Amino acid sequence: MSGFGHPRRHLRITDSTNERARELAAAGAPSGTVVTADEQSAGRGRYGRTWTAPPRKALLCSAVLRPLDSSHRLLPLAVPLAVADAAEALAPVSCQVKWPNDVWLERRKVAGVLIEARPPDWAVIGVGLNLTIEPEEFPANLRWPATSLGHGVGAEGALAQLCAGLDRWVGAADAEVLAAFASRDGLRGHRVSWEGAGGAGSGAGTAEGIDDDGELLVVTEDGGRLALGSGEVQLTPAGPPLSG
Repeated sequence: MSGFGHPRRHLRITDSTNERARELAAAGAPSGTVVTADEQSAGRGRYGRTWTAPPRKALLCSAVLRPLDSSHRLLPLAVPLAVADAAEALAPVSCQVKWPNDVWLERRKVAGVLIEARPPDWAVIGVGLNLTIEPEEFPANLRWPATSLGHGVGAEGALAQLCAGLDRWVGAADAEVLAAFASRDGLRGHRVSWEGAGGAGSGAGTAEGIDDDGELLVVTEDGGRLALGSGEVQLTPAGPPLSG
């Protein structure tokens, strides 16, 4: 697999970098292809949420990975690690990961990840990293918990560090990914709740880490234990520390 960042297509404005990258992937674009934009008119997060950022104040990037095979089974964990590493290389900050796909800075969301895939052919890795958005520029409903990296970080430098992080983590061994994720796990020991978790239904409990399959382990209120998959679970706030 070639390194991430080449070739690159940059757009002044687009509906969604993930949409453009999906089109390129379906047309046979090589692994490592990235699409970036100054602004998105219809940026997407997980569960159909909207991703909003003022022009040129966030890194809006989607990367093509191909082929997609068993070595990438922990890709949803590897990508937030790449983002966290990039953020720490760009500014004097320390990041955590909120399972499954958010990157936290002082327990506030500085970045989100959206992965869309057509196995075994390709995956599109979408990343939105807030760089220089002022608090009042976030929509009112996002001012908590959203935050920005700050420190004058620009999109070009952020893209270079993100691509380096993806090169580092997308091909990393499972054991390395799991260990690094555990060291950044922002939910462990905190109360969480979920809804619509397939066979697990809905409930609440205490997060106690990630298992070898990348699922969230929780101890329920009645003392039981569950492993919750990211494709089935939407975490909901269960107290101020977990908002976002």
